[in-house]
Amino acid sequence: MCHAPRKEYHRKFLSEAFPVESHLHHNLHDHMNAEVVCGVVENKQAAVDYLTWTFMYRRLTKNPNYYNLQGTGHRHVSDHLSELVETVLDDLESSKCVVIEEDTFLKPLNLGLIASYYYISYKTIERFSSMITQKTKMKGLLEILASASEYAELPSCRGEEESIETLVRHQRFSAENSKNDDVHVKANALLQAHFSRQTVVGNLAAGQREILLPAPRLIKSLVDVISSNGWLSLALKAMELSQMVTQGMWDRDSMLLQLPHFTKELTERWQENGIESIFDLAELSADKMQNLLQLPNSQLKDITDSSNGSRISECRMKSVKVMILEPVAL
Repeated sequence: MCHAPRKEYHRKFLSEAFPVESHLHHNLHDHMNAEVVCGVVENKQAAVDYLTWTFMYRRLTKNPNYYNLQGTGHRHVSDHLSELVETVLDDLESSKCVVIEEDTFLKPLNLGLIASYYYISYKTIERFSSMITQKTKMKGLLEILASASEYAELPSCRGEEESIETLVRHQRFSAENSKNDDVHVKANALLQAHFSRQTVVGNLAAGQREILLPAPRLIKSLVDVISSNGWLSLALKAMELSQMVTQGMWDRDSMLLQLPHFTKELTERWQENGIESIFDLAELSADKMQNLLQLPNSQLKDITDSSNGSRISECRMKSVKVMILEPVAL
């Protein structure tokens, strides 16, 4: 039971073998960068030899049009692979991920090492390096994070531009001169909605989950790029951005929002009673905590357990900051 014009297609799909093609040539830059970093590919000839061991090489002569191959002869395949390797390595060199010595030997650079370690695109690490400056603020860090090429394939649904425009208007940092159908503007808006704990539904909620999934490793790579330039204050700000993603809150929000069952209204009420931090909360008696919270015992237990763990984490974070900020005498 199917649409009549599709019947023949489904019948062929069920009764005949369906060809599977390689997509390696669409992502070869990142694979080649990783192999150079690992030391598997040390020169251009090794890069060509590497391709001969791939599934793409097996399919080249079987379906030449799919791979833009001009002919199926050995010379055509050899020229195609050599040209492909030259193009990929030139792109990697221009993005400062790889250096080509004596027009043959390949050496990884710092950006290439970072991209390979965190498994991110060479385009993303190049964009991070070119956009970041010592004077970048939190708004700029968010824009840089949202510009990652990993977000270029975000699903876009028809008619969601109005919802994205509403999101952009109600966020802390507005996107100036931006198009609401741009996936990077969408990523920026959904990240800020996550920090504000603003509820999004439907396709936007699914898109937000896809944005948050790679965000921690993208930020870690951004921290490494910043650290390579020796910008301490900016590196700490990028680490704060990582905490914002994990905790779902802005850096200016109360630390009490890290605890389960806490809302902004409840946090404001606690601050009126002089409770500013998790340490203040931990010093309260159980009866006074219950009177202020007015929550079920099960939720109260969750808050108590989390506050004890958060005190340890907060002490560790303070000690880490002291280690970073205070020079050690050697």
